[in-house]
Amino acid sequence: MAQLKVDTDKSIISHDNRMESITSFSQDSSSPIYKKRTRSTFSNSHSLKGNVRIAGNFMHVEYIWLMLFEYLLMFSVWWFGMSWSTEVIYSASNALICSLFGVASMAAMGLYDNRQRNRYLGVFTRIIVACVFSGAIIVAAAHVGIVSSATPVFIALVLLSLVSLISIDRAIFERYVDGCVLRKRILVLGTGKRARAIEMLRRKSDQRGFKLLGFVPSMGCQHCYVNADKILDVKDVCEYALANNVDEIVMALDDRRHGLPTEELLDCRMSGMSVTEDLDFFERESGLIQLDLIKSSWLINTRGFSNSYYRHLEKRLLDVPGALILTILLMPFMVLTALAIKLECGWRAPVFYRQVRVGRGGRPFTIFKFRSMCSDAEISGKAQWASCNDQRVTKVGRVIRKYRLDETPQLWNVIVGDMSLVGPRPERPEFVDTLEQMNDLYRERHRLAPGLTGWAQLCYPYGASTDDSIEKLKYDLYYVKNHGFFLDLFILLQTAEVVLFKKGAR
Repeated sequence: MAQLKVDTDKSIISHDNRMESITSFSQDSSSPIYKKRTRSTFSNSHSLKGNVRIAGNFMHVEYIWLMLFEYLLMFSVWWFGMSWSTEVIYSASNALICSLFGVASMAAMGLYDNRQRNRYLGVFTRIIVACVFSGAIIVAAAHVGIVSSATPVFIALVLLSLVSLISIDRAIFERYVDGCVLRKRILVLGTGKRARAIEMLRRKSDQRGFKLLGFVPSMGCQHCYVNADKILDVKDVCEYALANNVDEIVMALDDRRHGLPTEELLDCRMSGMSVTEDLDFFERESGLIQLDLIKSSWLINTRGFSNSYYRHLEKRLLDVPGALILTILLMPFMVLTALAIKLECGWRAPVFYRQVRVGRGGRPFTIFKFRSMCSDAEISGKAQWASCNDQRVTKVGRVIRKYRLDETPQLWNVIVGDMSLVGPRPERPEFVDTLEQMNDLYRERHRLAPGLTGWAQLCYPYGASTDDSIEKLKYDLYYVKNHGFFLDLFILLQTAEVVLFKKGAR
């Protein structure tokens, strides 16, 4: 049976490989390494814990099982409803397609995002919106013949049943499962600043994929930055790890000049445990790249940070049709936005606003936006960040900025190739100069075309300062490292939650 891999960047020894490792040492039973390894029963299913890389993104195993369960639940409800109804063709394919629309709508609302921090009321609201959204898609699909037609009453009854059942299953999941099972037991090697960064992951949403057992001091460590209660007195790392069923050891050493316990770490790997760099750990658990932990050798040797002609072609094949379809779908809203701007600001007032931004390779280009501020917003000639309750924003501007309608003219930038549907958001040259001086890595986000939406927009609130922009850089670099076709689709899908629930709008 194929096993899920929790971390594809690091080797995870399978059960068969572990048994081979035991056999290879059977000729010398006096070996200390052999003795250590015979203490383990190898009963831990490491590959079924923590997070799994799917389409460039890491998803918690609990949420994968939840998604599969809810897909089967939706299929059962649609199948049962069709079997009792005389209005709908009794077909398994219809039930499968309708269930697929339902799961996609749930994903679009962020209900399978292991980093979500919504309380149950927020989850319940998103379940309702997802079911309504999937119902609208099913009605549209029925009109074009993808699924059999059904009356609105039948669809409404099925969706009402799904809202009730999914709400119950989510309540059970929240109470007994979420963040309680299938977590990796981790041991951190180090007690310095890098280890402190891991200790700061304290929220439930941050620790869904792991349980921190403690920190092991390194040789020659003079400064301790972690909680003293979490420091372990360990003489042999492998022996402790085997005795406490450790799944993964995270290396978070500030200074490696005094050497690593190489033999002990190799023993751990040969016993079926993962040994992971702290940067890879943060990338997997938090969906970001910690800027202050990066070393040039990691940038060059780590998986990702690559591009090719075929990837560029793949992106354009998604961008151009996607931008054209979105333009057609959003055209009524764009026309209404233009009329509202004219009514508020006068018929001679400009509807669109042009601004120079920095694109791929650091090249400047002109973006188009619906005007959301007064015409003399920057009368001083100095670039200013937008702020919360900014007095320069018009009444219409507040509405269109909440729902990101002011950005819709940038679909033209996507069509002509200045931008992509997904990528780091473009910034103004004045801000870019300042940000590059603050952090040299800021220029790395310009290796890809800027996007209409991006990973940072899903994970971080609206950036209104240089500090916010540096924080968003952590997520932008994650996208630059892991970008791909399916990650783009995932981001586009979940942007629906950002728009509908006005996340980060100012």
